[in-house]
Amino acid sequence: MPGLTSPGMMEPVEPQSLKKLSLKSLKRALDLFSPVHGLMAPPDPQSKKIRLSHKIGVGYKGIRSADEIPRPHKDSANQTSGTSNALALPGPNDSKDAQKGGAQNALVVGPSLQPKGLNNVGLSGKSTTIISASGTSDRNYSTSALVERIPSRWPRPVWHPPWKNYRVISGHLGWVRSVAFDPSNTWFCTGSADRTIKIWDVASGRLKLTLTGHIEQIRGLAVSPKTTYMFSAGDDKQVKCWDLEQNKVIRSYHGHLSGVYCLALHPTLELLLTGGRDSVCRVWDIRTKVQVFALSGHDNTVCSVFTRSTDPQVVTGSHDSTIKFWDLRYGKTMLTLTHHKKSVRAMAQHPTEDCFASASADNIKKFNLPKGEFLHNMLSQQKTIINAMAVNEDGVMCTGGDNGSLWFWDWKSGHNFQQAQTIVQPGSLDSEAGIYALSYDITGTRLVSCEADKTVKMWKEDETATPETHPLNFRPPRDIRRF
Repeated sequence: MPGLTSPGMMEPVEPQSLKKLSLKSLKRALDLFSPVHGLMAPPDPQSKKIRLSHKIGVGYKGIRSADEIPRPHKDSANQTSGTSNALALPGPNDSKDAQKGGAQNALVVGPSLQPKGLNNVGLSGKSTTIISASGTSDRNYSTSALVERIPSRWPRPVWHPPWKNYRVISGHLGWVRSVAFDPSNTWFCTGSADRTIKIWDVASGRLKLTLTGHIEQIRGLAVSPKTTYMFSAGDDKQVKCWDLEQNKVIRSYHGHLSGVYCLALHPTLELLLTGGRDSVCRVWDIRTKVQVFALSGHDNTVCSVFTRSTDPQVVTGSHDSTIKFWDLRYGKTMLTLTHHKKSVRAMAQHPTEDCFASASADNIKKFNLPKGEFLHNMLSQQKTIINAMAVNEDGVMCTGGDNGSLWFWDWKSGHNFQQAQTIVQPGSLDSEAGIYALSYDITGTRLVSCEADKTVKMWKEDETATPETHPLNFRPPRDIRRF
């Protein structure tokens, strides 16, 4: 039998871990030398009295005691009443005496601080308010009941009306991957996985023109504000310059070793920037087609880029989860931000402020420019891969995810005030609810989203919404509030 042993043999010792044996030894030592180790140490009445008097002095310094209230008549009743001037809180054993003590465990408030409906006529003839401090609630002993609350320093969000979808444009035969607006705000162009670029009228949504020339899907588009040129980049490693007066390609920029994922135009110089799967952001002279710099330093695909007129003039985000600032004079890295833990697939620069936001699957973060100081995270997590983001001058930022979620944020506070979900067009799978590109028009009042169900959707603010119909449900983050 497994439980029986012969008289000549010792009982088998149960194998135990070192941690368990140490805890057993510690317990035996405490049982031997400290038989009351399980009980709390007796309270020191003197230290408790000092602590409570300090907390009461801080919390109730604005309340005057009963002796400071001027009394017109003094009689014998006042002298024998025994009203205490101290602002006393009950101890653990005071609950039974609270009914007997009466005015001893009370805070006497002068007539100037007197709320309605709590009037008790005092012994002096003047009406005073007595706020009883008796009771057995644990809240009376907590610090939050005594220490003055500090208001949150987090900025309160501005109320924005919710956005609604007002137009669905279908015409592409593949995923719509990129979008760009004309500086005159009369048309916008979209690039798709069907290898075409389509130009649409902003006001009516009608198709104006279709351009062909790429042999793979088009991942990046930009329209020059100074000339009639449009630039496109795609998975076919090609970067093309289109003349929209002749509707044909007039220049091609060769040099990328793999697909080109993002594209941006310098606001003041005649420079074009492209980033792709070869982990390099290349800087091109628009007119001569010469590659000025190859900004190398990322360890993975460069999937987002934007440019500024002042340093840092180029900012890139990559699948290696870093953001790099580049010095265009020397083609060197100025700064590397390593705050994100996942791929930085989208970035958006504020049109008027010197700051930008970057989106990753872990979080949306806001950074200052030009030094790249981390400002704060957005107060919610979209919990999906964020492919695109855009922000307008009113401080409304939108982010589009792989699952078709379109979230709207207040730029200043990071508050998420609307969570919209795109609806796929009939005949598409639910899994095709993905947003790949977002862009506001020049005025910032209309939003265009490019989606995986082969449609282009246009959004605008709901004119009928008011702060009463759509109230602002905002709670400051806990790590900023004191309590």
